[in-house]
Amino acid sequence: MLLDPVRRLAAVTAVNIDGALLRDLPRTGEWRLDERAPAEEQTGPAVYAGNDLDRGHLVRRRDPGWGEVAEAGAASRATFFYPNAAPQAADFNQSKELWLGLEDHVLAYAEATDQRLSVFTAPVLADADPPYRGIRIPLRFWKIAAWHAADGLAAAGFVLDQSDLVDVRETTLAIPPLGSFRTFQVPIADVAALTGIDLGPLVDADALGARGARDSGWRALESSGDIVL
Repeated sequence: MLLDPVRRLAAVTAVNIDGALLRDLPRTGEWRLDERAPAEEQTGPAVYAGNDLDRGHLVRRRDPGWGEVAEAGAASRATFFYPNAAPQAADFNQSKELWLGLEDHVLAYAEATDQRLSVFTAPVLADADPPYRGIRIPLRFWKIAAWHAADGLAAAGFVLDQSDLVDVRETTLAIPPLGSFRTFQVPIADVAALTGIDLGPLVDADALGARGARDSGWRALESSGDIVL
C-alpha cells in the first residue's frame, strides 16, 4: 500500500490472490488505525460516524485469505486497517455488486488457465473531490486486475463512479434516495492519466487493446458479461 499523507487515503493498494488456495474464513476483523503511520495521516472513524458512508475496503477482506489457515486469517484481518478503507456511499445496488464482484469474475477467468491474480485498487485522488470533515471524498475509484494469460501478461482496468451518490455541503453529507454507482471498463492508459501513477507494463497488457476495443473508450458495464478479458 502507498498512503497519500495529504489526502489521508491510499494512493495505491495491491494484493496477490491464489484462487486455488483461498479459504472461506469468517469475518473477524475490526477497523483500527495503522500504528505504522501517524494517525493524522489516516482517515479514521470520525469521518464515517453518523452518516451514510461505508468504510469501503480497497483490498477486499477475502482476497489475501489464502494459504495456511493461520496465515490466511492474519492476512484477512489486516485488511481492516483504516488506510485500506475509503469513503463510499452506502447504497448497495446492482452496479456496486458488479464492482465488488470484479475480482471474482476475473479470477474465474484466470483459473480457467490455472493462473494467479494481482489486483491494484485505490480512489482517484482528484483536486475537485468535495471537502468533508477535514478530508476530500473521492468520487471515483479504480481497479486493475493482472494475470498471466497463455500468451503472456494480461490486465483489465475498471473505474467506479459515485459522483451521483455523494452530495457534500459544508459539513453535511446527503445521499440521494435514487441513483446508482456507475461501473466502467476503461483503458489502463486512462487510469494512469487519471492518477498520475506509472503503471508500467500493465498499459501494454490491456485486454481492451489486445481485443482492438480501445477505440470504444470507456465501456459502461451492466453485468459481468460486458467485461472484455
